[in-house]
Amino acid sequence: MSYTALYRKYRPDTFEDVKGQDHIVTTLKNQIRADRIGHAYLFCGTRGTGKTTVAKIFARAVNCEQPADGNPCGECPVCRNIASGSSMNVVEIDAASNNGVDNIRQIREEVSYSPAEGRYRVYIIDEVHMLSIGAFNALLKTLEEPPPYVIFILATTEAHKIPVTILSRCQRYDFRRISIDTIAARLKDLLQQEQVEAEDAAVRYIAKAADGSMRDALSLLDQCIAFYLGEALTYDHVLDVLGAADTEVFSRLLRAVLAQDAAGCIRILEEMILQGRDLGQFVTDFIWYLRNLLLVKSSDDMEDVLDMSAENLALLKEEADMTEPDVIMRYIRVFSELSGQLRYASRKRVLIEIALIKLCRPAMESAQDALADRVASLEKQMERGVVAAAELSSQQAEDIKRRTDSDETRAPVRAAPVMPKAIPEDIRQTVKNWPSIIQELPGLVRSYLRTAHLSLGGENKLMLVFDDDMAYTYVTEGTRVQEITDCISRRIGKAVELQIEENVNTAPFEENYIDLEKIIHMEIDIEDE
Repeated sequence: MSYTALYRKYRPDTFEDVKGQDHIVTTLKNQIRADRIGHAYLFCGTRGTGKTTVAKIFARAVNCEQPADGNPCGECPVCRNIASGSSMNVVEIDAASNNGVDNIRQIREEVSYSPAEGRYRVYIIDEVHMLSIGAFNALLKTLEEPPPYVIFILATTEAHKIPVTILSRCQRYDFRRISIDTIAARLKDLLQQEQVEAEDAAVRYIAKAADGSMRDALSLLDQCIAFYLGEALTYDHVLDVLGAADTEVFSRLLRAVLAQDAAGCIRILEEMILQGRDLGQFVTDFIWYLRNLLLVKSSDDMEDVLDMSAENLALLKEEADMTEPDVIMRYIRVFSELSGQLRYASRKRVLIEIALIKLCRPAMESAQDALADRVASLEKQMERGVVAAAELSSQQAEDIKRRTDSDETRAPVRAAPVMPKAIPEDIRQTVKNWPSIIQELPGLVRSYLRTAHLSLGGENKLMLVFDDDMAYTYVTEGTRVQEITDCISRRIGKAVELQIEENVNTAPFEENYIDLEKIIHMEIDIEDE
């Protein structure tokens, strides 16, 4: 006999076997006992939560000759015929492949015939949101006034795609995601029946990876058992099969990020790749690790909420003392954005490396939380004495000085700018072709230069004025000014001197500087990246 997958082999036969949906099971059983059965039901919920299973149990229960406490007996001819799929009274339709008007018209013709056996004809339409508009319209009249012996059960994972006219004619039941504890308990029961030994940690990780879906959990368990057939299922075995990483890896990665050790982060990522870990799962698990870290940081009473060992919890508390909530939330934001990008990315590794470097180098981001992280990092280094004033670059020293100076010591407001009598031709050409010139520069530099105001400095220098402190700091660091100068020279064939300033006053740029763009009246065509 051919092998049957676990999720099919252990599909529930009675309402009592359905796990995690007590609010629905109780209601349906009460309806059957009181003979208050509706004509149309809508089962909503994520995949693998029991929608189709409950629909089949309900179809057998309403037709059963000897129902027991709202459950089908499973012994009468009607129950056996429905269970074997030979009954003409229960019709399952996959709306994903039968979504046309003709399919629904066929149903309308069939409902005029009373059931050959049992009390009801039950139509189970799975993925009903896939029906076309015409099919929904064809179903509407039958759904509103069906014969007394017909029951419609519509199942969907996307209820928002169903027309309101259909929704209003159905009793709606929302299937919840199943908890980790419930899934784990079910898996342990099945493992005993299958006579397979498994560690509790392995079972709980599978339950967690299933993300609330019992069917997904059984499929993952089936996969793990098959890979290590005849062996006890351990936590490490599950990690190997699912391509996941251990908590210890995320601890090392977090500590490398906190130490701003970008090279160390890349080495840890390299280890995961060489071990064949799934990069998408790696990102998702690290987000969960950061989430747990934030919960521990937020409250001292999170032991019941966090599903982890006492050893891992102690390690997490130690790391929580090493950082601040705002910093953790920035890490979660960066990796959450990364998670959305990975789905369609062809170079997942590159995107993850960029995200890790972002975590280690807050200066690469202009977001407010990144700026706060950068300032906090500099202050922490100064408190520890790691960075002395003599070791700071001139730009870093100026950056700290600007933040610590009081408002009274800031640079005085400039006098009103005086329009120049003439503008040198090389400056004119640079300003006129500015969008295409900066297109040759690297991405982040190019993005910041697009926000710069173009003005005329002393001795006919081209002045770049930034309103954003982060942009000004990034552009003036290292050899970037020389790179911009060389790029301009290659384009116009002349050397242009640059003067870069930050608009530290609260007044608008136009009140303190000459706006060359308005004077030259250039037409700018921003090129797409």
